[in-house]
Amino acid sequence: MTHALDLLRKYNVPGPRYTSYPTVPYWSETPSQRQWIESIGKALVQGKAQGIGAAIYVHIPFCKALCTYCGCNTRITRNPKVALPYIHSVLKEWELYLSQLNQNVLLSELHLGGGTPTFLTPEELEKLVTGIISRVSIARDAEFSLEADPRVTTSEHLQVLYRLGFRRLSLGVQDFDPAVQAIVHRVQSVNDVRVLTEKAREIGFQGINYDLIYGLPLQTLKSIEGTMEAVRQLKPDRIAFYAYAHVPWIKPGQRRFTEADLPLGDAKRALYELGREMLEEVGYHEVGMDHFALETDSLWKAVTEKTLHRNFMGYTPRQVAPLIGLGVSAIGDSWNAFAQNEKLVETYQTRIEQGELPLHRGHVLSSEDLILRRHILNLMTRMHTHWDSDPDSVDYLSDIHGRLAELVKDGLIHLSEKSCLITEQGRPFLRNICMAFDARLIRQAPATTLFSRTI
Repeated sequence: MTHALDLLRKYNVPGPRYTSYPTVPYWSETPSQRQWIESIGKALVQGKAQGIGAAIYVHIPFCKALCTYCGCNTRITRNPKVALPYIHSVLKEWELYLSQLNQNVLLSELHLGGGTPTFLTPEELEKLVTGIISRVSIARDAEFSLEADPRVTTSEHLQVLYRLGFRRLSLGVQDFDPAVQAIVHRVQSVNDVRVLTEKAREIGFQGINYDLIYGLPLQTLKSIEGTMEAVRQLKPDRIAFYAYAHVPWIKPGQRRFTEADLPLGDAKRALYELGREMLEEVGYHEVGMDHFALETDSLWKAVTEKTLHRNFMGYTPRQVAPLIGLGVSAIGDSWNAFAQNEKLVETYQTRIEQGELPLHRGHVLSSEDLILRRHILNLMTRMHTHWDSDPDSVDYLSDIHGRLAELVKDGLIHLSEKSCLITEQGRPFLRNICMAFDARLIRQAPATTLFSRTI
């Protein structure tokens, strides 16, 4: 145990979560609109040739109240009149893509995130979704999913979304302890979540996800135990059990509590370990980093079938090509390039009205980026990578054994001449291991704190 605690203290450093490589702070070459469309177009063609459809992520930023832990791009408002103009902008953005791509889009995934997608009324959601899917071919095995706040999501929301093809629902739970809920300004009862879960299942939703967070202010082992016991009774199909990212220099709302309120270091990791043990006791399997799934869920099947993928939406059961982001701050991924939309609603809408794709920043991947991206993705999804197929095309890998030596010494990885395997002891340090493959991070260590801590 002492050795394990020493490792936690040693490796508890700021580091990326690796939903992309290069990570967003290291994006350096934003594609032009023409480059971006060409990159998306090529990804669509290549994907169809492999039987892979595209994914669309739609960001709906509106929330009625601020949850003070939140790191997402949100707009706090109780004015329902903001919804229709925003829907108009998103659909116009989609039209800009379609007119410039000039090819049929095969859609495999559609995800609504935020913010709070169910800030929109059922009728507004129908207008938005219909406006997107009426212009595409939908794959036979397509999966439509959305994030929902149990406090504002109604049976009418669920019925409309089910009729439109949605089958997976992700509920923001975070924690059930009243003291924790009060300090993070997100008060909802176990019964609120139970009622919505049961209603979704009754309507026909086949996948229920819960989002939970450990490391929140005032959390204790007792509060985590209570939350996990309630979750075990409700038995969602999939659970994201994220580490709270304390970044008040980026998200000022987090200054409503202080570090003195937070469980840190060993205490924070103990919360995760207790939660993990309680979930595994009732049949959940750990997937990658911070995710758990029942054996019947597609995420666990993806682990066993070695199709697990990771992108800006987190872990997904399969790779899609490309990912098109619609809405303010949404990020797209063509594999060879990334692009993120404007972050301010007003700027986003102005550029849309001017007939422009509202690209704010992005990155065109170099040949080195593409190879290292594959290795980091392999580690995040397979816990293993090898570079036998790379004919010494990346100088960075020639020195990789030196950068991994300390991880080998600490028992976190097994290393051969051209492969790296994460041990069971190394799983909590997945982000740290990926950092050794991150050439941009190694070459240009940030002068200021950019990332949350890895543990």
